[in-house]
Amino acid sequence: MRFRYAFTIAAILAGLGIHGADAKMYIDANGKWTQKAPKNYTVNTRPIERQEVRYSGPEKPGTIIVDTAERRLYYILDDGKALKYGVGVGREGFEWQGTHRITRKAEWPTWTPPAEMRARESARGRDLPISMPGGEDNPLGARALYIGNTLYRIHGTNNPRTIGLAMSSGCIRMMNDDVIDLASRVSVGAKVIVQH
Repeated sequence: MRFRYAFTIAAILAGLGIHGADAKMYIDANGKWTQKAPKNYTVNTRPIERQEVRYSGPEKPGTIIVDTAERRLYYILDDGKALKYGVGVGREGFEWQGTHRITRKAEWPTWTPPAEMRARESARGRDLPISMPGGEDNPLGARALYIGNTLYRIHGTNNPRTIGLAMSSGCIRMMNDDVIDLASRVSVGAKVIVQH
């Protein structure tokens, strides 16, 4: 059954005149679509499509709501609608809740792991850099939205397999194309609600 399904997808793409490498598109370091796979590219085996959904809650347009139990982020739109994105969230022991504001936005941000994280990973035999410039290998991915005065961010990722899972140290991870879309909509000062 799996091979028949894959063949059907290939047949559909071929019917549209899309063959081989032309069928794959990626986001490059400049946030542009390209057919060239980024260095260390991994296939997302758990794709979660962005979608527009109904919203009837009390929050105003422009608000971000992260539901860590559902592993989804909602960006509230006008007219009783919201955009729903798949996210990765904090693993056990790194969950958190709260209401904050977006204090800063960055494109291809520099990653500066906190000292506690470097110590924790060093104890596991993995040395983290003190700082890492933005780019395709950077764990923060294409964009970062800084949450209040916390150490947490809503950011992209260099490991798309983690989307939909609880694997982070508390940050909210998104696919790079999703975080680029979200960052283009969100204003500094926007309300962020992280709930379980």
